[in-house]
Amino acid sequence: MTWAFTEEIGINIAKKEAVELGALAAAWKLAVLELTASERPDPAPEEERSPQLLLHPAAGREGTGGSPWQLVLERLGRVRDRVRSFPDFPVPGVLFRDISPLLKDPAAFGTLIDLLEDHLRASFPKIDFIAGLDSRGFLIGPSLAQRLGIGFVLIRKKGKLPGPTESVSYALEYGKAELEIQSDAVEPGQKVVIVDDLLATGGTMWAACELMKRLRAEVLECLVIIELKLLKGSEKLKSIPFHSLLQYD
Repeated sequence: MTWAFTEEIGINIAKKEAVELGALAAAWKLAVLELTASERPDPAPEEERSPQLLLHPAAGREGTGGSPWQLVLERLGRVRDRVRSFPDFPVPGVLFRDISPLLKDPAAFGTLIDLLEDHLRASFPKIDFIAGLDSRGFLIGPSLAQRLGIGFVLIRKKGKLPGPTESVSYALEYGKAELEIQSDAVEPGQKVVIVDDLLATGGTMWAACELMKRLRAEVLECLVIIELKLLKGSEKLKSIPFHSLLQYD
């Protein structure tokens, strides 16, 4: 009798958590759409910052009350406020999105990892590894992997990894480049999420996916902080799932 009662409580708790994660996933999509409609590319003045993190209770963190989409929207806004823009860098005509202020602000960076973690937990029941792209994917991936309790895998530019490797070439605007991964980085059938800071034309992310195919791993998703929509990089990924926190035209 005691065991049956305890089991019933566990089932009810599991159902409640599933409903909360479903609400979080739905709120996420709405919040991203609303935030995309009003860009804030430059960091807010120092006096406008709030040290409090606005987090969704469904993810097991403290929140400020209000609906799930409002909380997600506030958290996304905190991250966007720490992204700044530099015109004509690295070449004329390019508007560079700089995440340096995001990395300098521990509260904002913590919110970034919270958002990525919550998205992955709500989307995938099992992930074996986070794979990060050289080089800014290395700034995000280890912290995210640690939160999820899984390992981190390096995808590097050619000539940077020791031992046997697999490599894939991809086209740049002028010439080509190569990415490499160690041959024993993942096992066949293991589930991987590939992360980077930004998706532009999509060539580097495509090459990373090809490397995972060479190792017969399953790419669950390509995940970035920033997507430059006009460059249509996500189209190069074709059937591979893709998600970005912030979108810019």
